[in-house]
Amino acid sequence: MPDFSTLMLFAAAALVLTATPGPDMLLIASRSISQGRAAGFLTYAGIALGTYCHAIAAAFGLSQLFMTVPAAYETVRWAGCCYLLYLAYKMVRSEGAAFQPASTLKRLSGRRIFFAGLATNLLNPKMALFVMALFLQFVNASAGSLTMQMLILASVLNGIGLVVNGAVIFLGSTIRSRLQSASRFPKLPQYVLATVFTGLACRLALQPKLNIE
Repeated sequence: MPDFSTLMLFAAAALVLTATPGPDMLLIASRSISQGRAAGFLTYAGIALGTYCHAIAAAFGLSQLFMTVPAAYETVRWAGCCYLLYLAYKMVRSEGAAFQPASTLKRLSGRRIFFAGLATNLLNPKMALFVMALFLQFVNASAGSLTMQMLILASVLNGIGLVVNGAVIFLGSTIRSRLQSASRFPKLPQYVLATVFTGLACRLALQPKLNIE
């Protein structure tokens, strides 16, 4: 496994990266505001599982596929765009007020929220390349199983991410509580979340193509 100094260096890099606002943090925050604390943590759990999947894929060299076969990268990228737009559509079409526990929260089960977080992470090919580029700088072929090292690094990243995004979730749920008692537009969080999904889809669509030359 990685030695202590390597883990500390990686943890420092992970802290900087997770504390920098990005698509995952935006999705977690919007889920927390629109559907509560539990939804925020379920979204993060899905994203964290996706990180483990990317780490395993990188360990087996599957992420190299995107570098050698651009069509595979493009396929995953556009599949991710379509999925995010589908989620945005479902949020807009959802009936009932987002602040009414008996309506929206009942229809969106914990399983659906979890797998939405997982899918948005897995269908982002940039995440696969990010994991490969970052993690491979902290593994050593002579330090044991490469897969185990990648999983340890993913655990460190997810542990730090839980602390950082946990704070975001609690802040989001606090904002939700205040909006719940004061909002004149009870479905506003649904539209905010739909806008987030649409924005993430556009961001994914506008990512530049890989240059493997």
